[in-house]
Amino acid sequence: MQEGKVMTQARCLRHFARSSLLTPADLPRTSKSTFNPPALGDPLTVLKGVGPALAREAGRLGLATLADLLSHFPRRHEDFSSSREIGQLRLGEEATVAATVERVTLQRTRRPNLRVVKATLRDDTGILEAVWFNQDYLADQLAPGDRLLVRGRYEGKGGNFRIISHELLGDSAGLHTTGLVPVYPTTEKISVKRLRGWLDQVRPLFSRLADPLPSGLLLELGLPRRADAMLAMHFPRSAAEYALARRRLVFEELFLMQLALLAYRRHYERERRSVALGPAGELSRRFRETLPFSLTADQEAVAAGIGTDLEGDRPMQRLLQGDVGSGKTVVAVLTLLRAVESGRQGALMAPTEVLAEQHFLNLKRMLAGTGVKVAFLSSRLGAKEREGALAAMESGEADIAVGTHALIQEDVVFAELAVVVVDEQHRFGVQQREDLADKATRDGITPHTLHMTATPIPRTLALTLYGDLEVSTIRQMPPGRKPVRTWHVPEAKRAGAYGFIREQLDAGRQCYVVCPLIEESEKLEARAVEAEAARLREGEFREYRVDVLHGQMPAQQKQEAMRRFADGETQVLVTTTVIEVGVDVPNATVMMVEEADRFGLAQLHQLRGRVGRGEHESFCLLFADPGSEAAVRRLGAMASTADGFALADIDLEIRGEGQLFGLRQSGFPDLKLARLTRDQDALKLARREAGKLLAADPDLARLEDTLLREEIARRFGDTVEWLRRI
Repeated sequence: MQEGKVMTQARCLRHFARSSLLTPADLPRTSKSTFNPPALGDPLTVLKGVGPALAREAGRLGLATLADLLSHFPRRHEDFSSSREIGQLRLGEEATVAATVERVTLQRTRRPNLRVVKATLRDDTGILEAVWFNQDYLADQLAPGDRLLVRGRYEGKGGNFRIISHELLGDSAGLHTTGLVPVYPTTEKISVKRLRGWLDQVRPLFSRLADPLPSGLLLELGLPRRADAMLAMHFPRSAAEYALARRRLVFEELFLMQLALLAYRRHYERERRSVALGPAGELSRRFRETLPFSLTADQEAVAAGIGTDLEGDRPMQRLLQGDVGSGKTVVAVLTLLRAVESGRQGALMAPTEVLAEQHFLNLKRMLAGTGVKVAFLSSRLGAKEREGALAAMESGEADIAVGTHALIQEDVVFAELAVVVVDEQHRFGVQQREDLADKATRDGITPHTLHMTATPIPRTLALTLYGDLEVSTIRQMPPGRKPVRTWHVPEAKRAGAYGFIREQLDAGRQCYVVCPLIEESEKLEARAVEAEAARLREGEFREYRVDVLHGQMPAQQKQEAMRRFADGETQVLVTTTVIEVGVDVPNATVMMVEEADRFGLAQLHQLRGRVGRGEHESFCLLFADPGSEAAVRRLGAMASTADGFALADIDLEIRGEGQLFGLRQSGFPDLKLARLTRDQDALKLARREAGKLLAADPDLARLEDTLLREEIARRFGDTVEWLRRI
């Protein structure tokens, strides 16, 4: 089978090579402007039949220039390769027939909205009657003697041939009716036929496309030139030729992205300096002794890797990911303590006030008795408290500071910041990481940075969104963590679910009730929480102590609400996703999520991670009557597995990479062709080849890499400033 696949690929390359051999001479060592003449930048109005109004309509498809048109790839191809003479047609068969028009009639039917155009067609083997419905204009357009290519289904009744598509035989004969016919995204005013016609007009331009990939690399990987691949994406001669063309362009897309990311990493390491920290010492040892558990092998391995980075003078840029409850926070604390042990400071930044407060309280609890002083900086602090926190950070009295991105504002001064831990890294992209490094740099010294995410990331996304980082993963769960039993609860079973929760409360356990997302307004979300709590106090949980927690509460009230729940003073906590990360109440064994179909899979998994932290069996109840197939799949996945990495892969399949993390938010344009769920091998190959090329030519300064450097700058230079410096 493998041998046959190789033979097919070889035949495709020979097809491509008939028009252009793959040799180094094919890529003259000149600037891209030699290959891409002004015609590619011309507006669509230079095309025959395209006026200003039609060009504006094409803008809805993202088409402004001829170059845009060449990259407007088809969604699929219809296989119209079967052609027949009239005498060869079989009943029910779909085929393409070349014939001459003998007679055309327009017939009205008894149904007022149905008219039929019939044309008698003849070839050397027979006669058939072609039928079109409600296309009256064809009666005037077609004339006896016209030579037609028609695609349709032979129905047999009186020789009827029901037409799917047709065209006059001429210079572009077969464009709509023979071979693999492209089907494009369209608008109401721009039909797929019109788009095919436009692309047929610009066929000569394909040969003028520059190829940024070195010819030697193409030969090594057995890939066609860009010009040939682009043409074959639209008008392939076979399915195998299309597959090879797509493979080449997918590789190019991912290869350029990986080059950009790896070039950035090299630039970052070359241009920035950090302070080399000493090895772990007495403080780290004492902290470990206070832990009621031993670190897992994964935690130890990750901590060791981070330690090696910290002992160098190049600033660490590392992503730490792990499943819910895998022990990332302990590793983060050990990282911060390395700064303190070296006589410097650490900072922990979170994207929201609520999460920052939770981290502050957790660090104070975990570091109690070690002598480490933790400061908290928040926009909600009073003037006196803020002034005190700033003074402690500037004087060095505060060993570790916790807050939001307010920690890197201009008026915040550290005595000597050496390590930064950024939590919930998935909310920030490459450009934000660059901005963070710039703002945290003082006197030419950039802190070591550990980016941390509680959302497991599929490897393919990690290599794209975080390709500029080293990635460390904790997969092993601490011993004793029990899986959380998860159920999808439809509305019809709500009463029974409430009864089950009451049984848990009567047994001394506690319950979270999470209200649905209200994206339009945090205030509306807060009101919904208050209203639901009031309803439950009067209804299903009237015999229990019910409290609330939401983002609109003052910091002191939030801390008090969490303390009451943690101390067991309240039994039911009605809340929002503010408890998604960082909350740890071992006695809470029930997570109840209202309208769970409105939450993403990663968010549901994070919420579930708030329970199952103690000795008792825990449960997650997802209340929903989902209205979409995607929501049904999400809820089914939650009920079937507790593995966050498996769920991340499922989420990628359901939602696609663009929606899942937002490639555009990460600082990169959308992927046009590559799909990370199906192109994982291409991504790994692109990463490997990008690394090899940069090892040989770190600045892409060789003459043969000129086109490559220019293409990377064109694609990424406007979004990430540093790419202009490679």
